[in-house]
Amino acid sequence: MLWMAAFHFCFDLNHFGLLQENFHRDPFWTTQRTAIVSLFLFTAGLSQAMAVHRGQSWPRFWRRWAQIAGAALLVTAGSVAMFPNSFIYFGVLHGIALMLIVARCTAGWGVWLWPLGAAGLALPWLAPWAIAQWPMLEVLNTPWLNWLGFISHKPVTEDYVPLLPWLGVLWWGVAAGQWALRHRRHWLGGPGHASKTGSSTLYRGLVTLGQWSLSFYLLHQPVLLGLIGLGVYLSP
Repeated sequence: MLWMAAFHFCFDLNHFGLLQENFHRDPFWTTQRTAIVSLFLFTAGLSQAMAVHRGQSWPRFWRRWAQIAGAALLVTAGSVAMFPNSFIYFGVLHGIALMLIVARCTAGWGVWLWPLGAAGLALPWLAPWAIAQWPMLEVLNTPWLNWLGFISHKPVTEDYVPLLPWLGVLWWGVAAGQWALRHRRHWLGGPGHASKTGSSTLYRGLVTLGQWSLSFYLLHQPVLLGLIGLGVYLSP
């Protein structure tokens, strides 16, 4: 969450012309973006493994899912206002909303999630070749289907997290969570864990941030944009 906020702060500085960076092509920024999204989805998969292990009911799952899906619609609406030519129609929250349903339905597949995750990561590499061989597959590049991620060129949008390859990351998160629950349960924390770390205040702060991650995700960008915009407006 903190890394994401720092990344977005730099992105916002660039948006206001206070930095001159290419966030869409420079490997320094694109690699960070990939790492941040990977951590998000791996953690979402890990959390889903724990939720299933604890017997989370389907009604409770759908309540949480509705919050994420609703937040995704808010992101789309906000991006339409701010980036009308490259608005977000399938970003990280849209992707998580879909992938959580898939993860919930496949959580019982156990160790098969590891090879499935690897396949999910590998398939997009075959897409350009497949689409070149079978032109009818060009339809997968359209906005109506490019959320699948089997594409030969990236769409113009400010955030794009399709099913492939990112479902592979989330599947690995589920598989890792299930493995940890069986073999390294203490890695997942629990009551009294904060006192064992020697940094209970920091630990509690990070836990609280994690518990309110969706709210933080939705609010941090408007706050950052507002503060930077105000600074630019007030500067001589």
